[in-house]
Amino acid sequence: MAVNSATGPEETYGAFVPGARCTAAPLHTGRLDGLRFAVKDMFDVAGWPTGNGHPDWKRSHPPASGTASAVSALLLAGATLAGKTVMMELAFGLSGENIWYGTPINPRAPDRFPGGSSCGSAVAVAAGLVDFALGSDTAGSVRIPASYCGTLGIRTSPGAVSLSGARALAPGFDTVGWFARDAAVLAEVGETLLDGPAGGVAGPLLRLEEAWMNAAPRTAEALRPALERLERRFGRAVGVRAAPEGIDSFYDHFRTVQAEEVWATLGGWVNAEAPRFGPGVAERIAAARGMDPDSAAQGRAFRQVLRARLRPLLTGGGVLVFPTSPCPAPLLTASQAEQELVRAATIGVTAIAGIAGLPEVTLPAATVNGAPVGLSLVGAHGADRGLLAFARQAMEAIAGG
Repeated sequence: MAVNSATGPEETYGAFVPGARCTAAPLHTGRLDGLRFAVKDMFDVAGWPTGNGHPDWKRSHPPASGTASAVSALLLAGATLAGKTVMMELAFGLSGENIWYGTPINPRAPDRFPGGSSCGSAVAVAAGLVDFALGSDTAGSVRIPASYCGTLGIRTSPGAVSLSGARALAPGFDTVGWFARDAAVLAEVGETLLDGPAGGVAGPLLRLEEAWMNAAPRTAEALRPALERLERRFGRAVGVRAAPEGIDSFYDHFRTVQAEEVWATLGGWVNAEAPRFGPGVAERIAAARGMDPDSAAQGRAFRQVLRARLRPLLTGGGVLVFPTSPCPAPLLTASQAEQELVRAATIGVTAIAGIAGLPEVTLPAATVNGAPVGLSLVGAHGADRGLLAFARQAMEAIAGG
């Protein structure tokens, strides 16, 4: 595994795509004046190649003829683009490893993975290289690197922010997300990119029991004080259950539908270019190629069941609260088998919002063995701006003790 170890004030952590830096000045003035941001290298910027985390993708596609709508909106709001960030190949993974461009260094836990696939964006924010960074989230690719690197992050409701000009992975689950160190900045970006109600998310807190039980004991214990601080601010959390089938079933159903969509999206390119893939990605591409249609159909049916089960809980302003990831980031020395065990346990939790089509914000809330772990807040579909406002209050409660 290659770890990005370039030197220099902005290159130390390997967050940015190697080579010429893709930058852009603000197109107007607005609420993001003076802020610098980075974008995951799956978003188009006119005149620049979109690498999608893989040299064969970059080689087989021309430079972008236009700029992704989300990037344009940020430039029009006064922000300055500081560069494109390293990502996992084709956005298909959660560790943050990239054997082609180097794995970005986790600023909060340099001996651990940064999380992916929006790894470089999370690292750029955690290292203080930019004020915020754009990523995408399909199976947890904003939420998990935010948790691993100790930043805030949001996965938006499907369709809440346009993915025009961004590379697809599994369109039924793909969403735009972003990272920030400060809840106010996270919300300001939301005011630029999101429509919908600004309020409507005020609680009660709903403690999702299966997700807490899925977390490693040390993670759950480390996050408990943050939950207690939220309870002092918003009232005692109500325990709810959403997975009578067992939380492992969330992973099983999610991966079948995702795999089917991945092959429908990328299979033609894979067959035409015969690209090589890094560890883990190669196996997932092979699984996508061979996914059983009946299994994927069962996964789609489960998606409807879970949406019917969860969405009514949140329509009155309720907020699900649970550990973002069951454990801190795996060590860089973890074997592929160890990484896959973490991945399965993690997607069991990230699939909650993914399958149900809900927005999720993760807050830096604790450490385990010196490495960050996040606490997630999930709101109603389309209530993204309200959830960001709630998250700002929640972060104040957590920080204030």
